Amino acid sequence: MKAFFDHSEPRDTLTLGDETIELPILYFRDDAFALYFSADYEKVKNNMPTDQLYPVMLPNGRAIIALAAFNYIDTTIGPYGELAVAAPAVYGKQTTASSGIFPALMESNYSGFGVVVLHLPVTHEKARDGGRVGWGYTKFIADMHFTLRPEYMQCRMLEKDTHILDLRLRRKGIYVRDRKPLTTYSVKDRQLIKTVVPQTATKRISLLTGGSYVRLGSHPMAESIKALDLAPKPFMSVYYPERGAILPAGQVIANNVEPLEGYYGETREAEHIITYAGDTAVPN
Repeated sequence: MKAFFDHSEPRDTLTLGDETIELPILYFRDDAFALYFSADYEKVKNNMPTDQLYPVMLPNGRAIIALAAFNYIDTTIGPYGELAVAAPAVYGKQTTASSGIFPALMESNYSGFGVVVLHLPVTHEKARDGGRVGWGYTKFIADMHFTLRPEYMQCRMLEKDTHILDLRLRRKGIYVRDRKPLTTYSVKDRQLIKTVVPQTATKRISLLTGGSYVRLGSHPMAESIKALDLAPKPFMSVYYPERGAILPAGQVIANNVEPLEGYYGETREAEHIITYAGDTAVPN
């Protein structure tokens, strides 16, 4: 049987100053978890870089915003932390309150589905620059403190002394095997980039989200999330006991779209700290 990372040898390169990154980037091991919230449809739609991207509509007429944290442990560019704020959307086809359930459930198996990456802070300069130069991802450098316990997973994120958010997920849910790729939409030089990221994973999904939450600070990123009118509680939680992913170069699918640059921040060395069940903080 072919292993997931077989035939994932370098096929391209990305140049960052004097450094070269081989593509695809391989993600062998991480701690990943996400909460899904409903948000105001029109406010989310106003964040789309093109009118051909339609947020996925829930039965209540609202859009979806996912907040997902990743503690990357073993990758071909080293360990780092990342937190995504993303809006599931469909390119070229508007969903309704009755039809939105199909892309919401099928995700990348639904034609045109992908997540529009509104914010993607990371803890490492190489990860920031590589993401912006290669894909136009909305990356900036932030401090991330991950707490990983048998009962919950948490990411506290700051920019120096300014609190951005706390994301906590209560570990529970049914186990599901997932081999669907993750598809992202980003903007580079006014071009809409579609990137299909193969994944192999086991995830736990729960619609009972008591004990899971996001708490937003006063940072510009947090304020932009508040402006989307998120529901007070998530409607779904997902975490991954195991996951592998392969990040290739993206594909240009449209030109002359609106910029989607996000918050930029400054170049600095950030904190990436992981605290496991034994209360031992491990800096990366």
